[in-house]
Amino acid sequence: MMSVSTTDVLISRQLFLDDRQGRTFADVVNDPEQPFELVLAFFNDADRQRRMEESEIHHNRPPLAGVVREFESTPEVDLFLASQHPRRTKRLRQAVGVVVRMIMELRGWRKTGKKGSLGVRAARAPHSATPGAYHNTGGLAFWFLRAERYERPDGMPYRTVRARRDEFDAQPARKPRRRKPSKD
Repeated sequence: MMSVSTTDVLISRQLFLDDRQGRTFADVVNDPEQPFELVLAFFNDADRQRRMEESEIHHNRPPLAGVVREFESTPEVDLFLASQHPRRTKRLRQAVGVVVRMIMELRGWRKTGKKGSLGVRAARAPHSATPGAYHNTGGLAFWFLRAERYERPDGMPYRTVRARRDEFDAQPARKPRRRKPSKD
């Protein structure tokens, strides 16, 4: 049985900026109005990293799903996402995705190339510049729409419901076993 990694990962500003994707978000890292230091502090927490892995393993959801409600309820993050131009908030949300990827890869996971849903986007005018316009009306997250999915290189410990169903459907019909009458 595969277990969750016990290797806690610490992402620093410099490690983020040294990353191939992270360096493209230097504007976010170097903007004092963006809560990037708070992002790093939040995701550098060992318990949250464990919950991110458990989100994939036990709930078949993206790692961000395991912590997104707590992250979005952080007052500074919520205020920033609600009050800034959508382009700035998109850059921060993308930078969060890079932080999550770095953590998951350093803990031994790899990207699947698929995204998992975190919410249902609210109706809005196309290309809206209204602060807070890009939020959700349903789902798990209020500000995040989708997040990357990950897998262990040595395979996942549990099969998906779809894989189990396909295997079940391929088997001959099962008949219930008859119980022997009890001798009371």
